Amino acid sequence: MPAKSKNQQQAAGAALSAKRGDTKKSDLKGASEEMYESMSKDELEDMASTPRKGKPTKKNSS
Repeated sequence: MPAKSKNQQQAAGAALSAKRGDTKKSDLKGASEEMYESMSKDELEDMASTPRKGKPTKKNSS
Protein backbone atom coordinates (compact mmCIF):
# COMPACT_ATOMS: atom_id res chain seq x y z
CA MET A 1 0.00 0.00 0.00
CA PRO A 2 1.52 3.33 -1.01
CA ALA A 3 1.77 6.22 1.44
CA LYS A 4 -0.98 8.81 1.14
CA SER A 5 1.08 11.69 2.58
CA LYS A 6 4.65 12.80 3.18
CA ASN A 7 4.21 12.40 6.94
CA GLN A 8 2.94 8.83 6.50
CA GLN A 9 5.91 7.99 4.30
CA GLN A 10 8.34 9.49 6.82
CA ALA A 11 6.77 7.50 9.68
CA ALA A 12 7.03 4.30 7.62
CA GLY A 13 10.69 5.04 6.95
CA ALA A 14 11.40 5.48 10.66
CA ALA A 15 9.59 2.24 11.50
CA LEU A 16 11.46 0.41 8.75
CA SER A 17 14.78 1.69 10.06
CA ALA A 18 13.94 0.26 13.49
CA LYS A 19 12.82 -3.08 11.97
CA ARG A 20 16.16 -3.33 10.18
CA GLY A 21 18.02 -2.56 13.41
CA ASP A 22 19.50 0.71 12.14
CA THR A 23 17.79 2.72 14.90
CA LYS A 24 16.39 1.85 18.32
CA LYS A 25 12.73 0.91 18.71
CA SER A 26 12.65 3.15 21.79
CA ASP A 27 13.32 6.17 19.53
CA LEU A 28 9.99 5.67 17.73
CA LYS A 29 6.95 7.76 18.65
CA GLY A 30 3.34 7.97 17.54
CA ALA A 31 2.51 6.63 14.10
CA SER A 32 5.95 5.17 13.45
CA GLU A 33 5.73 3.13 16.67
CA GLU A 34 2.28 1.84 15.67
CA MET A 35 3.53 0.97 12.19
CA TYR A 36 6.51 -0.89 13.68
CA GLU A 37 4.15 -3.07 15.72
CA SER A 38 1.46 -3.68 13.12
CA MET A 39 3.23 -3.89 9.75
CA SER A 40 5.69 -6.32 8.19
CA LYS A 41 9.07 -5.25 6.85
CA ASP A 42 7.79 -5.71 3.27
CA GLU A 43 4.74 -3.51 3.91
CA LEU A 44 6.94 -0.81 5.45
CA GLU A 45 9.37 -0.96 2.52
CA ASP A 46 6.47 -0.52 0.10
CA MET A 47 5.07 2.47 1.98
CA ALA A 48 8.43 4.12 2.60
CA SER A 49 9.43 3.85 -1.07
CA THR A 50 6.39 5.80 -2.33
CA PRO A 51 7.49 8.84 -4.38
CA ARG A 52 6.84 12.10 -2.50
CA LYS A 53 6.10 14.25 -5.52
CA GLY A 54 2.50 15.43 -5.47
CA LYS A 55 1.77 14.10 -1.99
CA PRO A 56 0.19 16.40 0.60
CA THR A 57 2.07 16.92 3.86
CA LYS A 58 -0.84 15.50 5.84
CA LYS A 59 -3.44 12.95 4.81
CA ASN A 60 -6.96 14.35 4.34
CA SER A 61 -9.37 13.19 7.02
CA SER A 62 -12.12 12.36 4.51
